[in-house]
Amino acid sequence: MGLLLATGGLAGVAAWQNTYALREEKVSLRHDGKLFEGVLARPTGGEGPFGLVVFVHGDGPIDATHETFYRPLWESFARAGYASLSFSKPGIGGSQGNWLDQSMGDRADETLAAVAWARDRPDIDGRRIGLWGASQAGWVLPKAAARDRRLQFVIAVSPAVNWLRQGRYNLLAELERDGATPREKDAALRRRETTLRLLKRGASFDEYRAAVADVGSMTADRWRFIARNYRSDATADLRTVRGTPLLLVLAGHDVNVDVTETEAVYRKVLPAASLSVAHYPDATHSDVEQRPAQQQGEHHEQEDDQRDGGGHGVPRSVRCR
Repeated sequence: MGLLLATGGLAGVAAWQNTYALREEKVSLRHDGKLFEGVLARPTGGEGPFGLVVFVHGDGPIDATHETFYRPLWESFARAGYASLSFSKPGIGGSQGNWLDQSMGDRADETLAAVAWARDRPDIDGRRIGLWGASQAGWVLPKAAARDRRLQFVIAVSPAVNWLRQGRYNLLAELERDGATPREKDAALRRRETTLRLLKRGASFDEYRAAVADVGSMTADRWRFIARNYRSDATADLRTVRGTPLLLVLAGHDVNVDVTETEAVYRKVLPAASLSVAHYPDATHSDVEQRPAQQQGEHHEQEDDQRDGGGHGVPRSVRCR
């Protein structure tokens, strides 16, 4: 864990590099009747067997490389002697299915299928496999680690604990960031309460649309995804992974996740001996260095494109993820 932290860190800040010391191989696996396509990135030297970091995505239509965003991390892990494995989400980059049809449990099943696939490869050391995940992956990592106690470590980057509390925090933080008036904040909170009432009674997308009128970029598939997952809470699953080394990576400028709450829960639930916490005061939720003030408008647009959970054009009031 110490080696991975020292060499990995927030390698995403170096994302402007255009060449990487990696050997990338396109790979595929079949899980739950569907074909998943991905990338195995190995160190440039040697034939292994290498330790392995299996990547678990945040929210959104993410391909295996996260549009190259992962490659600096893969290179850092490779310098530590670890390969990296990442599969495109269902319906993205050649993988079959629809990622919006998944629950967090489905995503954990998919993660464990990737781990099992990797253990059958002679170039992977099955005794040295761990997970890396960001944002929404915070609800997937503990589920997977609880079911496979052979996993050697978990790296959780900007994870939330409770979907509903995260959504409220994200809503208010963005309103504050954008200079919303008290009246605008009250209106957004009222709309959020309307949305939650609809979710709790199992309302359809048509009912939601009739109740709120302007649904923005919300789709029927997205509504069903939220309805399937909005009760997510990582606390119980975290209790079951006590003893598995876990590195918690937190950003200082995170408007998506209440990192203070996340750290408090993780410290309360997990033994101090197995938990390491790394703070990056100048990082945002997507773990890139915060830009100068004159570039903040552009930065927010880019962060919205990368964010977990309730972004991707979804109205703020339903960013409860």
